[in-house]
Amino acid sequence: MKLHRLELTGFGPFRDTQVVDFDAFDADGLFLISGRTGTGKSSILDGVSFALYGSVPRYDGGEKRLRSDHADLSDPTEVRLEFTVGARRWRVTRAPEYDRPAKRGGGLTTEPPRAELEELVEGRWVGRAAKPRTVGEALGEILGLNAQQFQQVILLAQNKFSRFLLASGEERQGLLRTLFGTRRFEQYRDELDSRRREAETALAAVDSRARTLVEEGERLARAHDLDTREAQDLADEHAGGSELAAHPDPRRADPAPAPVATRREDLARAHRRARYRVEQAEFARTATEEHFAAAAAAHAAVVAAAARAQERQTLRHRLGELEARADEIARARRRLDGGRAAAVLRAPLDSLERAERAAAAAAHDADTARDRWRAGRTDASADAARAVEQLTGDLARWEIAAAQERDLVARRVEHEAAIAAIVAREHDLADIDDRRAARPAERAQIDAEIAAVSVAAARLDDLRAEHLRLREVVAAAHRADDLAAALAAAEAAYATALTDSEAASAALGALLRRRVAGVAAELAAALVPGEPCPVCGSTEHPHPSPPADEPVTDDLLVAAERARDEASVAEADARERAGLAREAVAAARIAAGGLDGAEAEERLAATSAAQAEAERAAAELAGLSQRRARVEQAAAADDERRAACVEHLATARERARAAESDISRLEAVVTAARGSFATVAARIDAVAEERDRARAVVVADAARDERARAHLDARQELDALLAGSGFDDLDAARAALISDEEIEGIDIAIADHAAQLSATRSRLLELELDAGGDDPSAHDVDVSRDAVELADAARTDAISAHAGAVRTAEALQDLLQQVDRALAEVQESADEAAAVIRLADSVAGRAPNTMRMDLETFVLAAELEEIVAAANVRLAEMSSGRYTLHHSDARAARGRASGLGLDVLDAHTGRRRPPQSLSGGETFLASLALALGLGEVVTARAGGIRLDTLFVDEGFGSLDPETLELALRTLDDLRAGGRTVGVISHVEAMKEQLPAQLLVASTPEGPSVIHQDAARALGVERAR
Repeated sequence: MKLHRLELTGFGPFRDTQVVDFDAFDADGLFLISGRTGTGKSSILDGVSFALYGSVPRYDGGEKRLRSDHADLSDPTEVRLEFTVGARRWRVTRAPEYDRPAKRGGGLTTEPPRAELEELVEGRWVGRAAKPRTVGEALGEILGLNAQQFQQVILLAQNKFSRFLLASGEERQGLLRTLFGTRRFEQYRDELDSRRREAETALAAVDSRARTLVEEGERLARAHDLDTREAQDLADEHAGGSELAAHPDPRRADPAPAPVATRREDLARAHRRARYRVEQAEFARTATEEHFAAAAAAHAAVVAAAARAQERQTLRHRLGELEARADEIARARRRLDGGRAAAVLRAPLDSLERAERAAAAAAHDADTARDRWRAGRTDASADAARAVEQLTGDLARWEIAAAQERDLVARRVEHEAAIAAIVAREHDLADIDDRRAARPAERAQIDAEIAAVSVAAARLDDLRAEHLRLREVVAAAHRADDLAAALAAAEAAYATALTDSEAASAALGALLRRRVAGVAAELAAALVPGEPCPVCGSTEHPHPSPPADEPVTDDLLVAAERARDEASVAEADARERAGLAREAVAAARIAAGGLDGAEAEERLAATSAAQAEAERAAAELAGLSQRRARVEQAAAADDERRAACVEHLATARERARAAESDISRLEAVVTAARGSFATVAARIDAVAEERDRARAVVVADAARDERARAHLDARQELDALLAGSGFDDLDAARAALISDEEIEGIDIAIADHAAQLSATRSRLLELELDAGGDDPSAHDVDVSRDAVELADAARTDAISAHAGAVRTAEALQDLLQQVDRALAEVQESADEAAAVIRLADSVAGRAPNTMRMDLETFVLAAELEEIVAAANVRLAEMSSGRYTLHHSDARAARGRASGLGLDVLDAHTGRRRPPQSLSGGETFLASLALALGLGEVVTARAGGIRLDTLFVDEGFGSLDPETLELALRTLDDLRAGGRTVGVISHVEAMKEQLPAQLLVASTPEGPSVIHQDAARALGVERAR
């Protein structure tokens, strides 16, 4: 991966667009990003990280302040980065979420985050993704590194890469887990633990099931007296043919349960005893069933003989009753014959009666209709049919007059509405003319008020600007007062830190002088009699130098160096804070314009009062302007309404004149057609009623004549039928008539009597011939019934006993089968659980794992060994061979993570010590070497991604000149093969050694700017 160009707009300390051209440093390979503290050197790396991942390493744990504080509300915030991965060139543009002025309605609105990814194809940028989520997914595939991996191998941010060296085992495990993606091994361990628990639970479940089944079988055997621990041998039972005897077993006193397999064999013997009981119960059931069948057959014969004797007695009594009804049946047969003969005349008789009733009703209706028609007429002899024809013609003429009468009513309503509209429009016209007359005076009054407030309102914008400026002046004046106290404290702290630094340097110098003075004593202490001296080679040592009273050890020197370094860093920090405080006070005084807080507050108060007055005038002016506009709008509306009113008045007058003309014409026609009635409609109703009465007379006369002819025809037909029927007259025929239901009932009763008489005689003859002697008595039947009931009870008991024995045997057999399956499952589960438990314990770091190291830690330890090997190549050169890193798999105490420890081997002492014992400069070198080694291994694991750009942020200030030279040489080696390395530092020596530079400087207004060409020219001049 290689970076080409970075653009920062409204980002961090940069307000205006700043451009960094990384390709300009390709020839140098190693370049410096310099500038004073707080100008925004690290913000360049923040921009790179934000463009690629949408996050900034410095703000991972706190508030993300990506938008520049110097940007105006309408200024944009955006980061654009061009880079190459492989042979493809990409450009990513991102913008964070921030507030901007709303386009409508005033106020602020939130600008959502946005992102865009483009690829350079044949000299033209082609869009590939256009949303933050899709851009992030695409970049994840393109880069091959997540944000943490990128910050560990490419963007070595300040206070980030040393964390890996000084981390505890748990912290180092978390970092390595993220970088190498080994969480899946932890998931393997958890999955195996889960399977182990499942296997143990399954084994316990199947074992419990087997025991439960055996216990159920034992309870069943005891409940049915089949306990095999009290049984005799089964062969003796078959040979003796007697019941099994129960004997007390002394083993019952032992409460310890027997093994499941042993108890299963006892259960099998109980099942064999149960099968034997089934056979015996089946023999007993068969015998009782045969005895019951014989008793039931004998009882059935006795019951049948008794039933036949009772039936003979009943049939004799029934035959006497049927023969006694002979006369009654003869009378019914004669009535049936007469009814059937009269039935032929039923229909003509009914027709005659109906014709008589219809003729009488029709005559009555005709008389009634004629009386109603004549009641309203003076000429009683008039013809009704001719009157109907004449009245129909009159109604046709008057219907036309009725329509004209309705039209007359409508025209009168229209005339009244027109008159009302004329009055309303004349009233509206007078109101509009009154308002128009008062309008000029109202306009003149509003114009005078506008002129009075316009002068005061015109100063509002100037007063607002002055008010904002004075607020900043007041804030700056108060800030200057506050910063003055901070400046005094910072200068005092600087003086103290300077004194402490000088004291620490003096103490280190004194120790070094004592160490040089005691070198001879150290050599003498190492002399061994008989062995050559390392200085002169002699094997005799007559006068070895005595040891010093207080020898200077390496630990004392290391502690003094650390104290000197810490004091130097504290002095530099205090010096920089004091300088920043002086700059802040001066900037605040300039911003305050030389005013103190009281003067600034007084001016601000006066301006606020003037501004309030101007705002009141502006508000009043706006209201007057709106009122003036409303007056003009009302005047225009009145003009429109007056024109419309005049037009409507003319239309209403025209409608009134037309309605008056139509009313005069229609009144003459309607008056003639009305006659003596109140309305034409009333005359039509009266004539229509008279015509309806005449029509009723015509219809009733025709119906009367028709019904008279029908009655005459029915009488003639009945006389003809009566002559051949055998009846003397109509009265005799009517007396013989009976209903069809009665005829059917008599016929059925005669036939039923004949059938019963025949059947009774036949059955009685059959029973008389079958009688064979004395009939059984009721006592004989009761004795037979008791014998059957006894046999049935014995049979029922035998069947129940056999069924119970079968159920018990089948239940024991089913339990035996379930126990056998459960025992097989127990064995299978035990074998599987043993293998799973051993594997889970080994992977989780439990016994039999002698190293007590889980699988994930084992994998990470192997990765850490490779990282240490790669780091030692760098560290050996930077520390002149003194320090090397070593992976430690020593077991940690109190259950903490082990296997991921790091030690530092000091070649001067030959001993290992923890990384926390290194000085500040040594820690920086070891951390840098470890970070570079980590980068090489992670890069290889990430698919061999080539890293053509690398950044290191700060940390060089803790190195002495010689060590700094070695570190720079190591970094210089990284640019082999076209790699570009950027270093962020404010160390002066690095500014002199690195001619390729980016200079970040702050402007007097506050925002920072990036100088690339000027910084390079300055670096070249310094190198000369």
